[in-house]
Amino acid sequence: MYENFPMLLKSAKMTSVTENTKDEAQEDPIRCIFFSEFHPIVGPMITCQVPDNFISKDIFDNVSVYIIPKAKLQRSTITVTLKDYKILGFPVKIDDKKYARNAFYFNLCFVCDAEARTVHYEPVVKKMSDFLMALEVENCFLSASEDKTRLAEMLQHVMQDLNLHKMCTLTEGTMTSHLKVIKLAPEPKPVLDHQVPIFLEGREAFQTDQWDLTTQQVLPYIDGFNHVARIAAEADVENNLVKSCVQNLINVYAATSKLKELAENTKLQERCIAYASKFPRQPAYLRDIYRMYASMTHGSSMRDLCQRLNPQNLRINERRLVQFGLIEGLIRRVYKYPIYLSGSPFNEETKNNPVYKYFTGTYSLDEICCSTGQSAAQIEDIVERDPNVVMLWK
Repeated sequence: MYENFPMLLKSAKMTSVTENTKDEAQEDPIRCIFFSEFHPIVGPMITCQVPDNFISKDIFDNVSVYIIPKAKLQRSTITVTLKDYKILGFPVKIDDKKYARNAFYFNLCFVCDAEARTVHYEPVVKKMSDFLMALEVENCFLSASEDKTRLAEMLQHVMQDLNLHKMCTLTEGTMTSHLKVIKLAPEPKPVLDHQVPIFLEGREAFQTDQWDLTTQQVLPYIDGFNHVARIAAEADVENNLVKSCVQNLINVYAATSKLKELAENTKLQERCIAYASKFPRQPAYLRDIYRMYASMTHGSSMRDLCQRLNPQNLRINERRLVQFGLIEGLIRRVYKYPIYLSGSPFNEETKNNPVYKYFTGTYSLDEICCSTGQSAAQIEDIVERDPNVVMLWK
C-alpha cells in the first residue's frame, strides 16, 4: 500500500505499539452476523441476523447510513464503532434493470465487542460478500424471496465455525467458498535489510556521547527514508553492525488501526496537518488528509492513490503523510509476496533469471529488491509478464 515501512525509534529506545494489549492467543469472537438490504419502499433494513434481534431496530436505524451507504463507499470495508459493539461490513451494489430502482443494495456485517480487534475479519467479510453476490447474480438467492431461512442457516454456520475453528466452508448449489480467519502475528524482532528506521522524537534528543562509535556513525543516516542496507552503504558500516545498532534502539513493534481518533482528537489533527503539509504557511485540509488515509485499502498502492487523488495539489507531502500514519498507528503496512505457481514449466527466462529463486511466497518485494538490487517496478514487471507468477498481498 505504501513504499517503505519505517520502524519507529523513540528517544533511546523503541516503544511497543500494538492494536490490542490482550494476549496474542486470545481471539475476539463474532457476536452476531446480520444481512441488511435496501428495500425500495422501507429503505435500509435488517432482513436476517443470528442471533435473532441482537441488533435492535433503533441501533440499526442510527447507523443505517453507514451500512447501506452512498455509491462512493460501495465495495469498501466499513467499520462502525458504537458504545457496545463494532460493526464490520462490505456494502455491495448490483446494477440490473430487473430490480426496483435498477439496483440491489446489500451488506453482510459481522458484529464484535466495541473494543475487539476486527482487522483480521475484513478479508472474510469481503469474500463472503462476494460469494453472496455471485449467488444473487446466478439465481437471485438474496432477492427472490422474503423467506431468509436458508440464509439464516448459512450465517449461523459461518459464525459457529469461525468462532470455533477460524475456518468455514460454504456450499450452495454448485458454488463453494472457503473462509479462513488469518491470525495477525506480531512483527518479528530481527531487523531486516529493507526496513526503514525513523525517529519518533527529534535527533537532538539523542546524546551522541552516550552511544558507541558505530551507533554515532549510523545515526546521521536515519532519516525515515533510508532502509538498513542503504544506511550501511552510506555510513560505510557493515550490514550486521547497522542491524545491531537499530536493535539496540528498538523493541517489538506492530502497526495498529485507529484512524477514527484522527476524526475525534483535535491535537492529533493539528500535529498531523503540521507534519504532513507540503507548505507550512499553506497547510493541507484535514478532510483531504483523512480521505487519503481512508483510501489506503487492500489492492491500492500508494502510486495508484497519488495518481487518483493528486496529493501535491492538495498541499500534502505523501511521504510524510505515510510516516505520520505509521508513527501514530493510523495505518498499517501491506506486503507483496511474489509466488511462482508450483507445477508450472520453467522457460529459458525463468532458468536464467536469478530473481525467480525468491518467488517462493516467503520473500517480500522489499526483501527481493534489497537482495537483487532491482527496483520494485522491475520486479513487478516480471510478475506482470509471467502468467505463472502471482502476487500475494498480506
